[in-house]
Amino acid sequence: MPHTEKPGTEGAPAPRLRWWTELPLIVLVYACYSAGRLVVRGGEADAVDHGLAILRIEKALYLNAEHPLNRLFTREAWIGIPADFWYASLHYLVTPALLVWLFRSRAVRYRAARTWLMTSTFIGLIGFTLLPTCPPRLLDASHGFVDTMAQYSTWGWWGGEASAPRGLGGMTNQYAAMPSLHVGWALWCGVILWKYGTTRMSRIAAVVYPLVTTIVVMGTANHYFLDAVAGAAVMGAGLLLAPFVMRTADRVKLRLRSGSGPAAAPGTASAAEPATASAAASAGASVAADTSGTGSSIVSAGCQTSAGERIPRQRASRFEPGAERPGASPSDAGEGAAAPAR
Repeated sequence: MPHTEKPGTEGAPAPRLRWWTELPLIVLVYACYSAGRLVVRGGEADAVDHGLAILRIEKALYLNAEHPLNRLFTREAWIGIPADFWYASLHYLVTPALLVWLFRSRAVRYRAARTWLMTSTFIGLIGFTLLPTCPPRLLDASHGFVDTMAQYSTWGWWGGEASAPRGLGGMTNQYAAMPSLHVGWALWCGVILWKYGTTRMSRIAAVVYPLVTTIVVMGTANHYFLDAVAGAAVMGAGLLLAPFVMRTADRVKLRLRSGSGPAAAPGTASAAEPATASAAASAGASVAADTSGTGSSIVSAGCQTSAGERIPRQRASRFEPGAERPGASPSDAGEGAAAPAR
């Protein structure tokens, strides 16, 4: 059976995603993320004020889970060291791995998931810009927090000043605590694993990974609890905005594609009109020639009969005017013909 398409979609190309276009896009988004962190670097006094304000709000709401977790991670190295590795490494590994997995095995769902992640990341950049926040580990020691990344830095590849590799701590914005994109990206990973994972282990990982990440960011004194809540809210906003972003991108691509098509030169339509008229005249002439030939099909009012067949009471006759077909009855003659003498 031949393949049929809906009217108006014959020329619509099927969208195909290529890794050599996707990879630069992801790199561009991460570059914007890193650049945004660098742009808002500074403003230490404002960042500290924002951090203390968050801490006061949490204490008033009895949400201050950072202190007990941080004391546990500081006291128990067998918990603190793996937690530091978790914080410094997994978001660089798990998130890209899931993107590649979706691209290779769930290509239909990949674009929506990628757009959701990138939209949320840009919203997080806005948060870093508008609300620079000092993380708990950078507050004065009198507030009771210990920087576990600095305490266990000799065990890992990160430096004592940040979770960045040694010597690159100055390249990061350490006042980008609100919202926590560590938690946001982990939540994205959890949703993807839960929705598209096919094994029981993937469902378990979908719950464990974002939950443990939330505990780790607080226990290592890198984020407040409200930072984690804001990270989840950012992902929710990105999920709601992703369809709008995709529709906008599709419209822009369609306009660019239609605008790049070859435009008709001035006068082309008028030049084509004589040719069209000439072609129509030729076609009419050929039809007339066919109807006048012996044994050819007779055409009447756009209807064509088989050879030798006649339509009753047809005005045009195949024979010459005045001629009469042998053996024809008066009813067979044309309406304008005289009746034979009897």
